[in-house]
Amino acid sequence: MPMGVVIRRRPGVTRWAKYVWSPVAVLPGAAPAAWRLLREDGDAADFHAATVPLTLYRGEAEAYMVALSQPEPSVYVVLRQAEHGAAWPYLVHLVTASPHEAQLYAESGDEIVERVAMPPGLLAWVGSYTQAHYVEEPFVKRKRRRHLEERTEDGIGDPRISQASDVYRAPGSIRRAGET
Repeated sequence: MPMGVVIRRRPGVTRWAKYVWSPVAVLPGAAPAAWRLLREDGDAADFHAATVPLTLYRGEAEAYMVALSQPEPSVYVVLRQAEHGAAWPYLVHLVTASPHEAQLYAESGDEIVERVAMPPGLLAWVGSYTQAHYVEEPFVKRKRRRHLEERTEDGIGDPRISQASDVYRAPGSIRRAGET
């Protein structure tokens, strides 16, 4: 589904950052756009920065279920810094409904990852997809493997060492009978 991303520009609070840029909304089914001004309110402005596809994958249905179970179901917008000298400071890299994928992008620290609330229509679309493809996997407690149970440790060290006096000696240092 094409997803428009609305980014808000606000004045910075320090002298080192003139503006603060943050994703504030998504527009499901939006037409292509490139930093189209939506509204201005004093020094703050909202831009339709880009339209990127929101793709859902069957294997990620469990992650979507996690996102839908939050008090405020959200999608995640990933912004990457544009090249030096570009007209706009950020590029919209992707929009995802998976909190697990968003966390992977957030760990690097190179991208800006923000939660944006899902509009009701998008919530219904992601919810119906997730219900159709989610398969709850039953919890299976791991058990000890048999081949590990059969091998017993008597606490005598290396079984290749016949002397009981020094059981922790390496096998290469054993003298065979008749050697000097």
